[in-house]
Amino acid sequence: MGQNITFMEKIEVKIVNRGPHEVPRYGTALSAGMDLRAWLEEPLTLQPLQRALVHTGIYIALPEGYECQIRPRSGLALKRGLTVLNTPGTIDADYRGEIGVILVNLSNEPQTIENGERICQMVIARHSTVEWTLVEDLDDTERGAGGFGHTGTK
Repeated sequence: MGQNITFMEKIEVKIVNRGPHEVPRYGTALSAGMDLRAWLEEPLTLQPLQRALVHTGIYIALPEGYECQIRPRSGLALKRGLTVLNTPGTIDADYRGEIGVILVNLSNEPQTIENGERICQMVIARHSTVEWTLVEDLDDTERGAGGFGHTGTK
């Protein structure tokens, strides 16, 4: 019978926490994302369609070949209409500033964000660096240039 092989790569990432909240952590053993918390002097109310940069107090130094993606929390999006505007936000390995999160209120009502509230997820991921090869034509495939719904809706 087949074996279940679990391989989870762990990397060391340096972190500075200048805020009063705990460092980001995984909610469960198999979570891909860690929650980031808002660091606010007072609650922040976003009106419908208003956006704001929310501080976290978190600074990281990623190893070369990694990025940090800032993604919305599904519960905030569904229940309150709050999401990350530039989704996913990307933090590069050479960035050393504070992680800021651009939140937007897509609901029809004002939404208040509290200090310490979990506002987004951060996912650390490997990435490749591309070296372009300039050619005159690309190999043909069955799909070809079809896109934007060319396969239909059903």
